[in-house]
Amino acid sequence: MFIDLTMYAVLGLALGALGGLFGIGGGLIAIPVLGLWFGLDQQIAQGTALVMSVPNVFLALYRYHQRNKIDLRQALPLVTMSFCFAWLGAMLAVGVDARLIRWGFIVFLLCITLYNLIKLYSSAAQPVAGSRYGWPWYGVLGAVAGTTGGLFGVGGAVVAAPVLTSLFGTTQVMAQGLSLALAAPSTAVTLLTYAVHGEVHWLMGVPMAIGGLLSISWGVKVAHALPERLLRGLYCAFLLLCAALLAIKA
Repeated sequence: MFIDLTMYAVLGLALGALGGLFGIGGGLIAIPVLGLWFGLDQQIAQGTALVMSVPNVFLALYRYHQRNKIDLRQALPLVTMSFCFAWLGAMLAVGVDARLIRWGFIVFLLCITLYNLIKLYSSAAQPVAGSRYGWPWYGVLGAVAGTTGGLFGVGGAVVAAPVLTSLFGTTQVMAQGLSLALAAPSTAVTLLTYAVHGEVHWLMGVPMAIGGLLSISWGVKVAHALPERLLRGLYCAFLLLCAALLAIKA
């Protein structure tokens, strides 16, 4: 038992650092790892990953806000709409076949990766100091990201970050901070929904959460030190890795 708990904590250390680096709380890579290495069904893997993601997201959000102040006028509509729609997505996820959810997640990751790659290698406009769009559009983005976050257990940050950089004109670091603000309440309500339906392995999730809390600040620090283009490229490679791991399990 002690060896197992230690292994889960070490896994949380690694995933927490990645979560801080890419602004996603570590849950995205945790889901395929839990499914492939530990044989968990898709919904249980997503619920267990959320145990680690929830505290990690809140800590990463605090660290990002320390380095780059998050605009509450932008964050509030993101947070509000994401919270409401995450519950709807989570309710749908717990009632759908696990294999269908897994393949849906793979397609979702590939689409997000393709979108990021197109924006990475296209001659995009320079980031702006604030945003190209007003607060109502942040609410729309929050609704879409919250739904996918509840459905796939990744808090919507994977959707929000590339949209914020390409359409709203924010920098990558600013986008990841806003994505964490969006993800914080939505991951919490999603975890609650999964837990009520018995789709959480707490014995694995809690030590992973502890490990993640110890390392996520490292990832945030590295994210602020990397060049913008390199950080985006690494993010695309990370998404492809997650999709590949899920495909192996599927």
